[in-house]
Parts: sequence; C-alpha cells; structure tokens
Amino acid sequence: MTGKRGRPPKSADTGETKEKIIAAAVEIIRKYGADEVTVRNVCEEANVSIGTFYHHFRNKDDLLMYFVREESFDACSLEIPANRIADRIFELYTHLIGRYMELGEEFLKSFYTAGNQALSAYMGEEDGKFQTRTVMARCEREILEAVRLGVLREETDAHLVSVDICTIVKGCVFEWCLSDGKMDIEASLRRILRAYLSVYETVPET
Repeated sequence: MTGKRGRPPKSADTGETKEKIIAAAVEIIRKYGADEVTVRNVCEEANVSIGTFYHHFRNKDDLLMYFVREESFDACSLEIPANRIADRIFELYTHLIGRYMELGEEFLKSFYTAGNQALSAYMGEEDGKFQTRTVMARCEREILEAVRLGVLREETDAHLVSVDICTIVKGCVFEWCLSDGKMDIEASLRRILRAYLSVYETVPET
C-alpha cells in the first residue's frame, strides 16, 4: 500500500478511524508479535492510507505507546489507604496489568517483549526521571507520601524504590507469559511487593 503523509480527508478524520488503526495493531500483535507492527502493515490491516495513519499517530512507537499511556495515572483512583503502602502500590499496578489482560493472553505475550522499544521507553527513565502521567511517576509520589506519613522510613529513596518496584512488576509479567498464563500474577505480585517494602516500613503491614 502506498500513500503520502499529511492530513487525511475529513471523512477519515474521525475517532472511528483511529480505533480501526488501534484494532489493526492489536490483531497484528496477537497473530505475529509486536515486532511485526509497522506503519505499512497496520495501514494494510486497517485499510487506511499512510497519510491517515500519520494524522493520528506520529510513528509506530507512538501507536504502540497507546496501549500503556491511554490513561493518565495521575488521576487513577486508589481505594487502599496509604498506611497499607504495599497493597496500595499493588492496586496501582493492577490498573496497568488489567488493561493488558483485557487485550488477551496472546496480545500480552507478544507485546511484553524486550524488543518492544515503546514499552521499554515507557517503563524506563529519562535523565533520571520517570515520564509524567505514567504508573512509575505515580508510584514514586505514593512512596513519597508514605514517607511523609511515617509509613516508610525517612531515609527511603522513593525513586530507587519505584525503579525496583517497576522491575518486580515486569518480572512478574514475564513469568506469567512464560507460564502461559498459569501463574497467579496478582497473588505473586502482592506477596513480593509486601516482602520488598517491609524492609522500608516503620511498622510492617499485617
């Protein structure tokens, strides 16, 4: 399929077209893996022009980032109180994991790979800081608040702890993928987070 970059005709400039592009990417990931998501492949699957694609997304990585940045974690509502910090962080990350699970096991196994540069960028740092609106940035704020409340020790390095937590979550997701979905990811993640954060707690959770 050939096409030019630029603004698509008004008839294509709709939310419906964007959803077609997203659905096409999901289908390609499910069938062939995230590495096969290219602008050309997505356009062919969605039956849209390349110009239409670039109206909605900057590039392939911008499209892949949609699956992890669709929702701002700044506004994510958490019910577990801050004095139960391990369970509160678990609740925060289940919002992200739940979104993955909704797309299906095959999608998650194909998307959550070391070769997915968009995921790597989202789950990483830039100049020693997390990207705004991400789950990691929210996690760091939650850790800082727990320190302020005296739930975690004053010397706790909130950023380092948040990096470690991100690593723990990624490890649990990878293990879930390796086990073909047989692992109880929520039980494992909750248990590991409790054990990890207990080192920093002034009064360990019960």
